[in-house]
Amino acid sequence: MDEIRELIERYALQNAVKYNAAPKSAAVMGKLMGEHPELRARAKEIGPLVGSVLDEINHMEASEWSCRLEALAPELLEELSQRKEPEKGLSPLEGAELGVVMRFAPNPNGPPTLGSARGIIINSEYVKRYGGRFLIRFDDTDPVKKRPMPEAYGWYLEDCRWLGAHPKEVITASERLPLYYDVAEELIRRGGAYVCMCSQADFKAKKDAGRPCVHRSKGPEENMAHWKAMLDGGLDVGEAVLRVKTDIGHKDPALRDWAAFRIVTASHPLVGDRYRVWPLLDFESAVEDHLQGVTHIIRGKDLMDSERRQKYLYDHMGWNYPRTIHWGRIKIHQFGSFSTSKLRAAIEAGEYAGWDDPRLPTVRALRRRGIEAEALRKFMIELGVGETDISISMDTIYAENRKLVDGIANRRFFVWDPVLLEVVGDVPRRAQAPLHPDRDRGFREIAAGARLYICRSDLDRFGPGDRLRLKDLCNIEITSIDPPRASFIDSSPETAKASKLSIIHWAPLDGIPVEVKGPERDDHGIGEPGIRAELDSVVQFERYGFVRIDSIDPVVAYFAHR
Repeated sequence: MDEIRELIERYALQNAVKYNAAPKSAAVMGKLMGEHPELRARAKEIGPLVGSVLDEINHMEASEWSCRLEALAPELLEELSQRKEPEKGLSPLEGAELGVVMRFAPNPNGPPTLGSARGIIINSEYVKRYGGRFLIRFDDTDPVKKRPMPEAYGWYLEDCRWLGAHPKEVITASERLPLYYDVAEELIRRGGAYVCMCSQADFKAKKDAGRPCVHRSKGPEENMAHWKAMLDGGLDVGEAVLRVKTDIGHKDPALRDWAAFRIVTASHPLVGDRYRVWPLLDFESAVEDHLQGVTHIIRGKDLMDSERRQKYLYDHMGWNYPRTIHWGRIKIHQFGSFSTSKLRAAIEAGEYAGWDDPRLPTVRALRRRGIEAEALRKFMIELGVGETDISISMDTIYAENRKLVDGIANRRFFVWDPVLLEVVGDVPRRAQAPLHPDRDRGFREIAAGARLYICRSDLDRFGPGDRLRLKDLCNIEITSIDPPRASFIDSSPETAKASKLSIIHWAPLDGIPVEVKGPERDDHGIGEPGIRAELDSVVQFERYGFVRIDSIDPVVAYFAHR
C-alpha cells in the first residue's frame, strides 16, 4: 500500500499546484484510476487512503506543495509548465472512470446548427465511452427574447437520433418551474437571495460602484413576502427581481448579486400563461445540473462567468459543482454566424427558404444535401475539445462524406446550362453506362441518337476540327459552333484512348428538367430520365458533384459537394 499511497500523494500534489487549491478526493481518485486501471477493482479499499493523504496535504501551507512535488515527482511539476499541443480526438475525462452524466442543453428557438451538432456528438460520445446517462435538456425559460419554437423540440430529438446520440432522458425546463420555485424559497430562507425592487439603472449604478442596494439587508421573512407578491401578481413586470447574493464588492461587476428570477407575463409556447415568474438561464441551468446529478459540463469558454455565478448558488445550497471543460468557438469559412436568433430573423425576412435551405449551417440543411451523420461524427470527434478558437473549412467534412458515399452513389448524367448538339452520322440509338465505375452494379440504358445536350461550357472549349468523346457513347468531331454541330467518327473507346480525346458527358433529347439547389448557387439543366429512380438517394452527377435527389416531380437535387 505504500506504493499506492505515494501515487496518491503525487497526483494530489500535482492537482493542488495546478489549481492552487486543496485537491478534491474525486479528482485525485479519477486521476489514479485513469492512470492505473488495474486499481479500479480496489476502489473501495483505496478510498479511505485517498482521504488520509488529502488530509495531510490540506494541513500543509500552499507554498509547500510545489517543493514537495518537486522532491517527490519533478516530472509531474514539469508537466504542468509544458504547453501541450492540441490533441486530436477526445481526450480522457478526469473523474469519469465510474461513469458520467452529461447533458446538451439547447434553447429550442430553432433547429440544431453545426455548433449544436458538436455539443450533441461530443457529450454523447463521452457517455458511450465511460457509461452513464446522456441528457437533452431544453433551456426554454425565456418566452420573450429567445422565444422557443414549438416544432424545434422535435427537430432536436430527430437530429439527435440521426447523429447517433440517444438521450436517456429529455427534460423541458418550462414544465418544471415549481422545482425552481422550491429551490428559490430554500435559498431565501438560507439568506442567500433577496427580492430587489430597484430600477435596472439604479441597481447597475450601485453594482458598478460595489455598493449594496437597500433591499439586500432585509431578512428572509420580508424577502419571502416579496417573493410571494412576485408569484401572485402583487408586483408587476419590471418592479422586482430575485437576486442571488454573491460578493457585492467582487472585482468583476458581472459576478455581483446576479438576477435569478424576473416577472414575465408573456405567454409561453408550451405552458401558456401558467407562470408569471421565470428563472434566468444561470439559475435554471445550475439547478437542473444539480437535480440531474450532472458530473461533467462542456461549455464555451465565453461562459466562464456563468460558472462563477452559479458556484455562489451551489455554495449557498451546500451542493458540489460538476467538473467543467471549456472549449473555444468553432468558425466555418463557408458560413457566417451560427446564431439561431439571427438565422431565424433572416428566414422570417425571406432571405432563406427555410431552416433546411442549403446555404444554412443547420443539421437539417446538411441532411437534405446528403451529408452523412457518420461524416459529422468523425469530424467532430477528431476536432476534440480544446479552449483554442478553431477556424475550419467545410472541405474537411466533405472529404469525410466523400469516403462514405463514393462507393454507394450511382452515377448519372446531368447537363447544366445545356445546348443542343446535332451529330451527323451513324450515332448509336442507345448507350449503356455503368451505374458505378468500380462496383459491379450493372448498367443504365440511356436513349441517344443524333440530337443530344451538352454543357455550354464544354462547347466553348472546342472549335471546328476538335475531336472528343461523348462518354459511354461515341467519338465525334466538332464541325460548327453556331449552330452546334458535329460528325460521328466511331463508337470505340480504344479510339479515344489512342488519340487521348477529351471526354465530356451529355444528356438525351428526351431528358428531364433538373434543378440543383446549392450553398453557392442554383443550377438548371437536363438530366437522364433514370434520375427519377434515385429519390432520397445520394448520386454523383458526373463531372458535377454529389447530390441528394430531393424530389422527382419535378426533379430537384440538393448539392452536397464535389
